[in-house]
Amino acid sequence: MASLQLSFNISTSKTQISNPFLSSSNTRRTKNPFFSNTKTYPFAVKCSYPFSVKCSALSSISPEIEKTEDTQELTSQIHGPLHEIWREIQGFNNWDNLLDPMNDILRREIIRYGEMAQACYDSFDFDPNSKYCGTCKYQGANFFEKLGMADRGYTLTRFIYATSNINLPNFFQKSKLSSIWSQHANWMGYVAVATDEEEIRRLGRRDIVVAWRGTVTYLEWIHDLKDILHPAHFRDDPSIKIESGFFDLYTTKEKTCEYCSYSAREQVLAEMRRIIHRYRHENLSITITGHSLGAALALLSAYDIAEMNVNIIDNGEEMNITRIPITVFSFSGPRVGNLKFKERCDELGVKVLRVINIHDKVPKVPGIFTNENFQYQKYIEDKISFPWSYAHVGVELALDHTKSPFLKNNGDIRNAHNLEAHLHLLDGYHGKDKEFHLASNRDIALVNKSCDFLKSEYGVPPNWWQDEHKGMVRTSDGRWVLPERPRVEAHPPDTAHHFEQVLKNARA
Repeated sequence: MASLQLSFNISTSKTQISNPFLSSSNTRRTKNPFFSNTKTYPFAVKCSYPFSVKCSALSSISPEIEKTEDTQELTSQIHGPLHEIWREIQGFNNWDNLLDPMNDILRREIIRYGEMAQACYDSFDFDPNSKYCGTCKYQGANFFEKLGMADRGYTLTRFIYATSNINLPNFFQKSKLSSIWSQHANWMGYVAVATDEEEIRRLGRRDIVVAWRGTVTYLEWIHDLKDILHPAHFRDDPSIKIESGFFDLYTTKEKTCEYCSYSAREQVLAEMRRIIHRYRHENLSITITGHSLGAALALLSAYDIAEMNVNIIDNGEEMNITRIPITVFSFSGPRVGNLKFKERCDELGVKVLRVINIHDKVPKVPGIFTNENFQYQKYIEDKISFPWSYAHVGVELALDHTKSPFLKNNGDIRNAHNLEAHLHLLDGYHGKDKEFHLASNRDIALVNKSCDFLKSEYGVPPNWWQDEHKGMVRTSDGRWVLPERPRVEAHPPDTAHHFEQVLKNARA
């Protein structure tokens, strides 16, 4: 399995930045999460792209784009190694001067987080003929290793499970066989934290990642959305509302099932509190990512973490509170809540970069008619309490798959929604009016892992990503069997303690 490694050595003067940050939800002065002191480290970027498949036709057929004077101007006004500019990369200035032209470091970081979301698809057992359908194929200890991502410098700390009371048949995958696992829960993602010292130096902080799985049934899940807003009630403002299907998936639990005896919400908040408490004396960031349905859950959990003050560290001194920055890199995400929800996310300082394909239908729902583009949206929410009013949160990075010379343009909406296709488009995007060419030569074969989007002349078969023999192995007596998988720990024993601490701190 091939990988791509890029190394850079850049020396630059460190920009002196000041600008106090005052929390809108707390009267005490907080340390600005994007402007805390950091050490200066030698800069080395390693970008390994796993799942690499060599395409023999690529070298002879792929369009070669000459670098002209226009394509030379591909750097933004913000320069420096990641450990010096990570706050800007994480969205402190809402990515001003970073998207057009596209900043090379930002591109690499978005792709890196997108690959962490893609890992949820690549490790999910969605085969209804498997008794393990609905679970993760790998143990947490070797999760990244099995996916060719062992060099990423992160350690997986927890799996996330979810259940639902609402009839959402296309949200969950269930086995046709008698399941030995659970009839209620589905594996929905993971929490990981940067633990490799070299990676921490490169990042300029210890990064905590939450990655949410999207749906494996492509767009069918959209039809399950009820387009009904539900009050969040995470704090005391009932005017902040969330689409009911997302809310239910995030908050529902089933006491009779060991994997969803805590809701996805409780699992995430407890784990975030545990990790933050452990590393509270370090420079931290929280990055949440997801695709499709996972993008909705990413935004919802980011809002929840901020609303519940989980990202606030009280250093025990008056006027001395640290607020850990929260950034969402979402892909093909639908609208999640109403205008009040958007405004509250902005007040809490949740930074969101939404990567979309302009030909994808999912980012246009729900709220087709009444959304952030409607002139009187605020009026109808405040005065009429219109129940179908939605608003996108954050900054949009709009891509166009017709710009890529590698992709078909056959109008297949499933292709337009595919996450690997988005990562391919990111690699070739340099600005709204810039010519498309691959910045890192990321393997185009990755596009066809779970779709048929590459032009046929590249010789890459569609939907090629699959387990060898579908996980079946041959025993010593010559029989083919599906080996038993070790049962993973449902919830760490201190989950209840940390969630109770979340509620206690939120009330304080």
